[in-house]
Amino acid sequence: MTEASIHPSAYVEDGAQIGAGCIIGPFCHVGPEVVLAENVELKSHVVVTGRTEIGEETVIFPFAVIGEIPQDLKFQGEKTSLVIGKRNRIREHVTMNAGTEGGGGVTRVGDDGLFMAGCHVAHDVQVGDRVILVNHASVAGHCVIEDDVIVGGLSGVHQWVRIGHGAIIGAVTMVTNDVIPYGLVQAPRGKLDGLNLVGLKRRGVSRADITALRAAFQMLAQGEGAFADRAKRLGDETQSEYVREIVAFILGDSDRHFLTPG
Repeated sequence: MTEASIHPSAYVEDGAQIGAGCIIGPFCHVGPEVVLAENVELKSHVVVTGRTEIGEETVIFPFAVIGEIPQDLKFQGEKTSLVIGKRNRIREHVTMNAGTEGGGGVTRVGDDGLFMAGCHVAHDVQVGDRVILVNHASVAGHCVIEDDVIVGGLSGVHQWVRIGHGAIIGAVTMVTNDVIPYGLVQAPRGKLDGLNLVGLKRRGVSRADITALRAAFQMLAQGEGAFADRAKRLGDETQSEYVREIVAFILGDSDRHFLTPG
């Protein structure tokens, strides 16, 4: 701790591991099993508790509560954890809970995420890199949020749902089924309305791949047979890695149905 800056009003319990360059602001509370990597900053009034690891250069803003026990009535005090990656920005009043024994025991957040004010990440959720949860978005237990996903403000993601790489969820949307990679979901009861074309263009995806994705979406929407059958045919026919990613996602294991194109 000699290489960290800890405000006199902060309470860092014995056993906590505080990396070099950390800044712990006024009235923060850091529990005895917490590990903060180098250059983590807790602004003020932040609670980090439980078996929580936070990666380097992550910044947590006032009144966030990180690593508390799950909001799950089955939880009986078993030792579970929360692992947060590098360079995340966790804004005011965000809550992130530890995992449960039945869900694998670990809630995990990747690198370079932005979690805006009031967001909630529940037990056993697996969040990828560069994810953005806009103000007051909530992700229920056991969900998988893949890389580069954006979840709009005041939206909710139902437990066990998977949201594929690069998808975007509009504001004030309830997502009850899996969302294909690069999908665009909106409306109060989430509907798969198209592709996240803006996000694809921003990432520099080639025109040929975007054209292939559009054709794939049309086939998924209007092709013959069941949704999974259409996906299998896509996998046999396409040369686009982006389309193959969608196919692999659809054919992968899931406890939910899919949002399908209308």
